Amino acid sequence: MNGKDLRFRLVYPVDEDGLLLREFLHSKGISKRTLTATKYGGGSIEVNGIERTVRHPLCAGDVVVVVFPPEQPSAGLYPEDGKLTIIYEDEVLMMVDKPPGQSTIPSRDHPVGTVANSVAGKFAREKLPATVHIVTRLDRDTSGLICIAKNRHIHHLLSEQMIASGFYRQYLAFVEGQLASNQFIIEEPIGRKDGSIMERIVRKDGQYARTDVEVLGQFKKEGHYFTKIALVLHTGRTHQIRVHMQWAGHPVVGDDLYGSTHQLMGRQALHCAKISFTHPLTGEKLEFKSDVSQDMQALTYNEINRIE
Repeated sequence: MNGKDLRFRLVYPVDEDGLLLREFLHSKGISKRTLTATKYGGGSIEVNGIERTVRHPLCAGDVVVVVFPPEQPSAGLYPEDGKLTIIYEDEVLMMVDKPPGQSTIPSRDHPVGTVANSVAGKFAREKLPATVHIVTRLDRDTSGLICIAKNRHIHHLLSEQMIASGFYRQYLAFVEGQLASNQFIIEEPIGRKDGSIMERIVRKDGQYARTDVEVLGQFKKEGHYFTKIALVLHTGRTHQIRVHMQWAGHPVVGDDLYGSTHQLMGRQALHCAKISFTHPLTGEKLEFKSDVSQDMQALTYNEINRIE
């Protein structure tokens, strides 16, 4: 950062001759769209301290600096001084542990009190010229880890990593009934249910979706059988785990939208327990874990008989 200029910037040393600036920046994961937004949106691309066009030829020893334009907070996102459980933070991203019952982003029914509102408030207090980039979003009643980028470019890099299957997400859940297999893969396309704004279903014309499932234990409470499972997402479709487990005949406990009831829990028993990925700038492998919340822990307390 230079003085009061809080715009996000990246510095790249050049170690070979002959590349054009645009080719060099493309090799660093900066898209053509990002370059255009930088050029015309209040940013700059400099070589050795001088602003250059993307056609500028580079030499070994040059230093390229990309100053990204300031981002305007979303008009409908009200900054709040809300509580955030931040388990990791650096200059480009942060990891938050979300409790059940809190929305990730505002909606018509929940315009305030969300994770995004609190993050926007944090950015405002820190005078960070950025909007909130949610990389991994959780449903309101799902608890656990959320990844947030502080810059549009970092969001892009993490999204590309997710597409390339380099972004690992593991969930823990309790589902209805007893599963016949200890490990299996659900690879079924997901799309919107006809006539519904919210609900999704498995349908042939839906988007490709894959969920890996592993059984961790079988339980019974008052004659009600249910199973603890670990799930790994390879795609990120809306309600993916909830839809896939309903399709498999074992809806998530407490998920009354997708075939369960509130007999055991008042919300879906679903928690994002582990996320790992490669840091988009440093190349370091990062791994984060979150313990399940108390209401899910209560399902395996002494009053419940585990089936061995």
